[in-house]
Amino acid sequence: MPVRSNSSKPAASSSDTTSRIPDGSGTPPPATRSDREARPPVPRTRAGAAWVGIAVALAVLVLLIVFMLQNTDPVEVAFLGLRGTAPLSVTLLIAGVGFAVVTLIVGSLRIGQLRHRIGRGSDGARRPADDRR
Repeated sequence: MPVRSNSSKPAASSSDTTSRIPDGSGTPPPATRSDREARPPVPRTRAGAAWVGIAVALAVLVLLIVFMLQNTDPVEVAFLGLRGTAPLSVTLLIAGVGFAVVTLIVGSLRIGQLRHRIGRGSDGARRPADDRR
């Protein structure tokens, strides 16, 4: 005994579906702008941000390794009366790390200065703790 469908419409065959698609390729058309606006946005998470950060750091690390492998010629370095030779990539790496350390120190001092300024009012009295922390 044949199974009856509750629907009054006949089942669509693949030729019916293809005929309804404008280009006849059998694939649905790309989503339009209104389709994208109807979907809720995907929330951004800390894990996603960490993943992107790690991916960017890995790409930078690969570029740094390639740079170091291509710049192995020795150069003469003079600093504070000291002289010596070292590979170009190593001297640039040391200079970059030194710059990063100085930047971190200055940034940390500024953050401490701002926290100190926020923590005390203009009269020097301590403000109540913020519940949002």
